[in-house]
Formats: sequence, C-alpha cells, structure tokens
Amino acid sequence: MPLRTVVFANNEIYHAFNRSIAKENIFSSKFNLRKALEIVEFYRFSQRLRLSRVKMLPEDLRSEYFRELHQEQPLVEIYSFAFMPNHYHFLLKQLQEKGINRFISNFQNSFAKVFNLRTDRDGGLFQHTFKAKRVETDEEFLHVSRYIHLNPVTSYLIEFKDLMDYSWTSFPIYVKGENNPFVNVEFILNLSQTKEAYKVFVADQVDYQRSLALIKDLVLE
Repeated sequence: MPLRTVVFANNEIYHAFNRSIAKENIFSSKFNLRKALEIVEFYRFSQRLRLSRVKMLPEDLRSEYFRELHQEQPLVEIYSFAFMPNHYHFLLKQLQEKGINRFISNFQNSFAKVFNLRTDRDGGLFQHTFKAKRVETDEEFLHVSRYIHLNPVTSYLIEFKDLMDYSWTSFPIYVKGENNPFVNVEFILNLSQTKEAYKVFVADQVDYQRSLALIKDLVLE
C-alpha cells in the first residue's frame, strides 16, 4: 500500500488528484457530473448524516439541516476543479484538521456508491491513495489553476473555445460568472485582476501544455 508523503496543514493550499481503478470512465456523463458536484457541495462540510439520508428527510427538516450546515465552517475551501473521464483534480485549502482527507474520502466513497448502484458494479472505484502537492506561492497557485482548467483541452477532449461552456471544470465560473455554491473565485480573480485577464492567462498556455502534457514541479501525473 503506497504511503502519503504530504502532511496536510490548516490554511495551506494543495492540488489533490486521483484516478479511477483501471482508468475506467466514471465522469463522462452529465448525470455523473451532476452527482459529483452535488456530493462535493455536501461533503465539503462535516456531516452528521449521509447525503442519501438527508435527501429522504421531509422538506422542512431537510431545509433546516442545510441551513444549519451552511452556518458551520467547511472542511475545505475549493478554488478550482476538473472532472476528466477517469480522474479528478481539486485546488483547495484545508480549513479544519484532517479536512482534506475527510473531504476526499467522503467524496470518493459517496460517488462510488452512486456509480456502482447505477452500473450494477461492486468494489472500489478509485485508486487507494489520492495524490497531493502543496502549493507554496501565488504564482504556483495561478499555474496550477490553469493546468487544472486546461486538462480537457490538453487531453484533446475539447478545444479551448469550448472550455468556457464546459461544466466539467470550474473555468466557466471564472470567465462567465456562472453560479456555483462552493467555488471561491475571489483569490484567483484578485491575483488576475479581471475575468478577461485570467481567460487570456489560461489561453496562453494551451499549446505549451499540450506539447509537454505536464508542467514540471506542479503536475502530479
């Protein structure tokens, strides 16, 4: 069993990543994307009940549960994400002790249950130990966010012109101002100054990232 070498500290930012077992396509459909986003929003908080149990509550109790939940501090703060067919990326800050481990574990377990039930599948869905790297500077932060957002373009799933409407990443939230309940856009936009400047920053890397398929020291794959 692989051992993790990264120690997660509160108020530090990390790039977290994991892949499905045998590189099985798990995030390709819109249904699976919607479920993944729902699970991320729910399990970024510490929970008393599983998501499936909360959804079975009467409407008034469910609303009260969510109201109380959003008054609490999240486990993590999420800045960007990308769901590729067989893996995911998060750029996130740990806000509570063991917050990243708890968030990733709950996300993976919950999504695996949904996926297995829908596909009549049994067993684990993700590789056992997710990977992570601490982001140490604002410059690294911007470059990692760009790497994450360009993943579908780098992999030739789409062209850059289609990325602004591609809901499998958080890029549309930044450049089009789309609503999202859990992505904090302020840090990146403050560093970039404007939405258009961030769009240009990301676009400038397309050819380079495609040719190298990775960014040294910042990429986990």
